[in-house]
Amino acid sequence: MKIGYFPGCSLHSTGREFNESLRLFAPAIGLELEEIKDWNCCGATSAHATNHLLSIALPARSLALAEEQGMSEVLAPCAACYSRLRTASVELRENPSLQKEVSEVLERPIAATAEVRSISEVLSRMTADIRGAVVQPLAGLKLACYYGCLLVRPPKIASFEDSEMPTSLEGIVSACGAEAVHWDRKLDCCGGGMSLSRTGSVIRLGRSIVSDAQKAGAHAIVVACPMCHSNLDFRQRAMLKGQEGEVVPVLYITQIVGLALGLEPEKLGLRRHFVKTAPFIQRITTVPATAQEA
Repeated sequence: MKIGYFPGCSLHSTGREFNESLRLFAPAIGLELEEIKDWNCCGATSAHATNHLLSIALPARSLALAEEQGMSEVLAPCAACYSRLRTASVELRENPSLQKEVSEVLERPIAATAEVRSISEVLSRMTADIRGAVVQPLAGLKLACYYGCLLVRPPKIASFEDSEMPTSLEGIVSACGAEAVHWDRKLDCCGGGMSLSRTGSVIRLGRSIVSDAQKAGAHAIVVACPMCHSNLDFRQRAMLKGQEGEVVPVLYITQIVGLALGLEPEKLGLRRHFVKTAPFIQRITTVPATAQEA
């Protein structure tokens, strides 16, 4: 399956493990990523809070480039990038006058014909391919799938699945042989947009997410957003200060798939996380034979 690829800024910086792990296992499941040439920042998370036209024009330029390069679908792995590109696409289609204005600003035509897809949507389409490529089943592992704010909301924009009861990440985790735990905080906000301005609120919000994952018996939290990963990984020790329970590693869904496909943890970027992933990796390599067979 060939698809246009919009990595976005985070996947080249703080979230580069997301990009590296996806690119590493993509060939094994038949996923061909064609990066949009000359793509630009989508404006997340500040543009839409300051200037509506700018918030549409920034992602629209990359969408216009995708059209020019013959792409009918574009994968945006970062949940924030996905939200901004998909929002621009929907608004441009529904508002001809806005489409004309943006086209004039960009000095290029834009029809918003390229469908923007999230990482959960693309990988959930390929669960059979993932299952067939697994060489290290993650049997015996319990994972808390965390969607956060932007992967499935608002419903009008992220219309791929039920915004109140999404299951795409759970399906991918299951294809890898692991168990997705039932927990209550998988749609809660981690406070990503307030990471620097209201750190105290971010710590409070994150504490409830991590604590709930602990109570559910999760060995790791699975995310599809660099900002969510940064908050829950980097600030977790502050979140759990004075609390009972062990820290919970936070992994990208692409790292989970990569591990199931037998790729080296080092190459998947698992050594760079703030919450140590070594105990989690050790669980994979010490799963009893009976669990592997199951």
